[in-house]
Amino acid sequence: MKVTSPLLINLAAGTLVGAIRALFHTCRVETLPAGGLWRIGYEQDEPSELFLYSIWHDLLLFPIFARRCKNMAALVSQHRDGSLLADVMHRLEIEIVRGSTSQGGARAVRQLMTSAAGRHISITPDGPRGPRRVMKSGVVYLASRTGRAIIPTGYSASRSWSIRGSWTDLRVPKPMSTIYLLGGEPIRVPAGLSRGGIAHYEQLVQREMDHLCDLAERLARGEAAPESQAYRAA
Repeated sequence: MKVTSPLLINLAAGTLVGAIRALFHTCRVETLPAGGLWRIGYEQDEPSELFLYSIWHDLLLFPIFARRCKNMAALVSQHRDGSLLADVMHRLEIEIVRGSTSQGGARAVRQLMTSAAGRHISITPDGPRGPRRVMKSGVVYLASRTGRAIIPTGYSASRSWSIRGSWTDLRVPKPMSTIYLLGGEPIRVPAGLSRGGIAHYEQLVQREMDHLCDLAERLARGEAAPESQAYRAA
């Protein structure tokens, strides 16, 4: 049964935020500058450069709760399922824009450009209906229109649960696990791209996201070593 009451959604959001925060506080967090550069710009009060953070839908909890998100805006689905997520992000002081690349997308992009002035933007490029971990054009289009670089990301945990959803699972780290946060080099997209140009950069971001997620999984299994001396524990 879907919860549609704003009061119940608000109550659920408060309970969920508290529970997930408590869970993440038991975990060890490690960051890795895959490819030689790791930008955790959303931790800065006054970032020197604003980015578009590309995050797969099933890994969304990791950047929200493993690091404190500052100066962040996020695109959240207009679907009813997005209401709870929007309330959760609001409680974490993340600016919310409701919309998607498939429904209300053009309006949402225009609103993002206004609402996210002075903020980073996080986007789940495979949402809101999938397919799982398959890029759509929204983040590349936004990069082309704003001049912001895309930061591809990958996340994993040494032990985790997978909560089944309609088209993708949601990864949740288990208590006392080690969480790996990986960020790749900024991908800078030229302005005014044609459809073919957008497709090219979609493939580029897809490859980088796949690489980072694969590396994060191998680190979590103890099968890979850090690629940089800047690797650090938090």
